[in-house]
Amino acid sequence: MQRLMDLAKIGSIDGGGCARLALTDEDKAGRDLVIAWMQELGLSITIDVIGNVVGVWDVGSGRPVMTGSHIDTVRTGGKYDGNLGVLAGLEVIQTLQENAFTPRRPLAVGIFTNEEGARFAPDMLGSLVYVGGMPIEEALEIVSIDGVTVAAELERIGYNGATPCPAIAPHSFVELHIEQGPVLEQEDIRIGAVTGVQGISWQEVTIEGQSNHAGTTPMSMRKDPALVAAEITVFLRNIAMRMGGNQVCTVGKIDLHPNLINVVPARAILTLDVRNTDEQLLLQAEAEIAEFLARVAEQEHVSITTRPLARFEPVQFAESVINMVNDIAVEHGHTVRQMPSGAGHDAQMLARVCPSGMIFVQSRDGVSHNAAEYTSPEDIEAGSNILLHTMLQMAQSEEVFA
Repeated sequence: MQRLMDLAKIGSIDGGGCARLALTDEDKAGRDLVIAWMQELGLSITIDVIGNVVGVWDVGSGRPVMTGSHIDTVRTGGKYDGNLGVLAGLEVIQTLQENAFTPRRPLAVGIFTNEEGARFAPDMLGSLVYVGGMPIEEALEIVSIDGVTVAAELERIGYNGATPCPAIAPHSFVELHIEQGPVLEQEDIRIGAVTGVQGISWQEVTIEGQSNHAGTTPMSMRKDPALVAAEITVFLRNIAMRMGGNQVCTVGKIDLHPNLINVVPARAILTLDVRNTDEQLLLQAEAEIAEFLARVAEQEHVSITTRPLARFEPVQFAESVINMVNDIAVEHGHTVRQMPSGAGHDAQMLARVCPSGMIFVQSRDGVSHNAAEYTSPEDIEAGSNILLHTMLQMAQSEEVFA
């Protein structure tokens, strides 16, 4: 817990949260601190070409069993999202060292770059490049919301490493994370054995209309991007409510230009976040949105263009890892629920190259991406113990499981 609280001081904001966007000065300071803790544990540290940091406890033989997550946050982030997964990995290694237990395989802890996607799109960028899902040349050219490239910021903060990507696949991967939702708490269940991650579709929509005087332009003659942005927002909610199930839709950002009280806007830019655990339903939602954008543009006499920001299909984790987490939780006397993740995670990228899974612990009131984000010390201890025993079982296995 102390490491978690110490890391939370870097980029701290009112209410106890963190603002540590990827590749900012705050991100650099957080990375420097975690690397110092890795060095105290005697880990071998590498930094790759996208800035991912991997600390390896070089014991045993073969490819390492890996854990980890991210330490970048959204602008209104909490203490636990991502950070718990990295620091719990260090706790696992420290516990084994203090008890003089040497696993058969090396253990690794990763810090993945720009998981949140709050500064650079797409999200999970570091782990995507790590597994070969995006060429490094393309990733380095991505421009942030404040107009700088990944390459420039990696160099500026000194995390433009030399280790190539894609990396050598680990033996297996498991990530401890807060649920970021209300299910475990509402059902009074301590551990989530995560079955997979739902698909994610992000796009930016730009609406061009005509700027005009707010008092003299009749309503019937307006070409109003703000109105269209509102209609799109309502349409997305209606899709989610009609489709039901795991379909969720969010308009997370709206910018108006010139953004003046007495001027009909000339332009609106908004972001759409659409998710579903079922790829076919996600495709259906995307098609309906595209059809609506064309229709509303014609009706309101505006032009609409879209730009894709991220698109990931739903991911199913390895049954062997799901069952392992489930069984270990039961053996330790915990209630456990198998459940999908609504949020994106680095584990979904690692699942492309090795057997992977996740462990969830409760989020109070289901709150995350918020300074009020909280997970109790008891839940953190329980989840960390499940992580330890899962990694040990993976490391002691003589076979690569699927």
